Amino acid sequence: MHSFDEITLLVTHYNRSTSLERLLKNFADLGCSFGNIVVSDDGSKQEHIDYINSLKSKYTFQLVTTPKNKGLGNNINKGQDAVGTPYTLYVQEDFVPQTIFPANLAKAFGFMQERKELDFVRFYAYFKYPYLKPYKDGFSDMIFKIGNPGYKKFYYYSDHPHLRRTTFFQRFGRYPEGLKVEVTEYKMMMSVLKNKGKGLFFEEYTTLFDQVNSSAEPSTVRRNFWRETENPFVTMSRHLYRHVKFNYDYLTS
Repeated sequence: MHSFDEITLLVTHYNRSTSLERLLKNFADLGCSFGNIVVSDDGSKQEHIDYINSLKSKYTFQLVTTPKNKGLGNNINKGQDAVGTPYTLYVQEDFVPQTIFPANLAKAFGFMQERKELDFVRFYAYFKYPYLKPYKDGFSDMIFKIGNPGYKKFYYYSDHPHLRRTTFFQRFGRYPEGLKVEVTEYKMMMSVLKNKGKGLFFEEYTTLFDQVNSSAEPSTVRRNFWRETENPFVTMSRHLYRHVKFNYDYLTS
């Protein structure tokens, strides 16, 4: 049994209630208990809300809803507002924790208690953060310097699964609302950098969670062609654009 009384599991959800059920079941099967579980729903269809409410007979959680879809920023903000513990484990509903996760969550929690300057610990990413200084037990400090080559250094913070202090908004502000997902994520990423956030990165970043998008409940995020295509010319243009934009926004905002 892994008891994390000072941590609230915050799950954002939109129209994928069986994915949410899978997430809650996996945490239960791993013996993880939390001070609270908050499910923040972004105006899902009624059949999903009904199904989520039916899960309360098996899993204990607090459901925070909204009458209509208001986007990622609002969904994270209202969910975080419901958290009453000192720490928040943020996970989207399409992730599945793996067997080794509870032990590593315990380590991350210990590191944040020991090191008061840490704002968050990252557990998942699409690629390895390029500038790391080994800390301990497979975790490394992320090092951001504007002079380091490349633009991937800017991907210091993301809304993939991570542990953070519940005072996160006091340090970095709330997520911007009413914007596209990509813009919402980008603005928070820049806020963390501009306010000199400190975070750890788990180097085996694909081993703690799986991200599962089934045909029955596919991803609800629609990325545009320019972001997703592998056309060589478009890819080169995209990299150049990001390099210029990221550096410009960081230096001028």
